Amino acid sequence: MFTLILALAIKLQYHFKFRNDVPTRFHRQRREVAFAPGGGKPPIIVPWESVAAWVTQAQGATQYGVQRQYGLGLGFIDPETGQQHFLELPQPGLPLAMGLWESVRAYMEYEVHTREEIQDPNGLHRPGDPPYEGVHTFHNARRRLHRRHRDGEIGLFKVSMWYLWHILVLWTIPYHLAEWEIRAIRKAGRKTLPASLEAWSQPLPREQWAQPSEELERLSAEVRRRQAQQPNRPITAIFAEVCAGKERLTA
Repeated sequence: MFTLILALAIKLQYHFKFRNDVPTRFHRQRREVAFAPGGGKPPIIVPWESVAAWVTQAQGATQYGVQRQYGLGLGFIDPETGQQHFLELPQPGLPLAMGLWESVRAYMEYEVHTREEIQDPNGLHRPGDPPYEGVHTFHNARRRLHRRHRDGEIGLFKVSMWYLWHILVLWTIPYHLAEWEIRAIRKAGRKTLPASLEAWSQPLPREQWAQPSEELERLSAEVRRRQAQQPNRPITAIFAEVCAGKERLTA
């Protein structure tokens, strides 16, 4: 009973934490990022190209076995004070951490405009679905399961195991709970944005849109050229190679 109460207390603490937090905002027309440090401090607005990102991976042995932790890190320098700031976003896995950054990067560089452009329309999200996981996710997964079985991609054993697993986890109840939490968050509403961020977040006329630097355009073109030459090579390796070449030229 004590463990249950403690778990619920921790859950409620994180559930209502959003009431005091202002999310990081990305403005691709301005090519700027606004970080809200909290505590009544004014937001920090930095150029998009000055933001550094990295992926962390750590593992250690415990009494329960080897455990691994992953995260996406963001770093920037306050242009007014020169102070360095770092953010760490825990992620379930290494590909998800890299994918989160790639989604943000592609959005800021106008390579994607909507969620549907980067998600499989035959996957767990369909056109018109809400952007969160819910009961629709369960039904989409079941439709995909039966489609794959009809196409011969999977056998009856995997279909049976899918149904058995979802029966053990109480069928659609977890998805209903997820939707309940989403409705609770929407009903409560997020903390009102500071006036400066509210004005900063407004769209700009197209003639006032900021443009990428010449160096970024040159490096991006080089990445695309090498990717066309070696399409099966990991894009992370290409990025690292191009950035290493840039540092050698600078040195």
